[in-house]
Amino acid sequence: MVIVAVALLITCQLMAQENPSSSPLGAPTSPTAAPVLGAGTTAPAAPSGIPTDPLGIADAMGRPFTVAFILASVIGVWSVVERLVILRRRRVIPKAFVERFLMHLRAGRMDKNEAIAICHQNQSPMADVFMHGVRKWGRPSVEVEQAVLDGGERQVTQLKKGLRVLNGVSTLSPLIGLLGTVVGMIRSFNDIAIAGAMGQTQTLANGIALALLTTAVGLLIAIPAMAAYLYLAGRIDSIVMEMDRLGQELVNLISAEALRERAVVVAPKSELTQAATAQAARPRNPGPEK
Repeated sequence: MVIVAVALLITCQLMAQENPSSSPLGAPTSPTAAPVLGAGTTAPAAPSGIPTDPLGIADAMGRPFTVAFILASVIGVWSVVERLVILRRRRVIPKAFVERFLMHLRAGRMDKNEAIAICHQNQSPMADVFMHGVRKWGRPSVEVEQAVLDGGERQVTQLKKGLRVLNGVSTLSPLIGLLGTVVGMIRSFNDIAIAGAMGQTQTLANGIALALLTTAVGLLIAIPAMAAYLYLAGRIDSIVMEMDRLGQELVNLISAEALRERAVVVAPKSELTQAATAQAARPRNPGPEK
């Protein structure tokens, strides 16, 4: 609705600037000699000009096309607002949760069951990706990475769900406008042929201009919808790259290779600690008696 209103207002302003004298299609306002009509001849109806108010433009386009444009604009606005709410970065990748989760894994203060419980409690898209990987805790890195990829693909599908609707609005709106233009031109030529006013260029041009209104409104709806689609698609790409980086970091912490390397590093430290403790507990040999 908002997009249609803006489109109608812009169209009205453009028409008013090009036609300040309110004459059809900028026709000169200077008086001209009226044609002499013979007996029994009726003068053709003077062209009413292009409407400059939203209701007039809606009436000129016709109810079916007006309803179609209103529905397209409402669906487009709803899709943009809904995706902006869904694609908030702090909702998809909660910074506090991710930092705390990875910190506990690096420090070794979390096991598999605790990690699954924390991910299930958070319920964010990033937590769901982590949960898929944690379920393969201790398995080879290939299996853990594949589980992370599966969870990531599912979340990406959810993030892109509303973009199809927005893409459809940006694609179909110009086509609906073009259809309205074709129908309007057919109707205009038919009315001119019936009225016998084929030689009057003002009437012909006025009818074509009215028919082109649907194309203008369709483009004014499609252009913002396409811009919003490109913006949201770029935001999704950046979020997916961040999720992929964090998922790879998880693989490097819980895979079998990572756990084995950590155990190799910790084992020498434990042996050195035990040796130092045993050395301290060993009784000292008394010196030689004098």
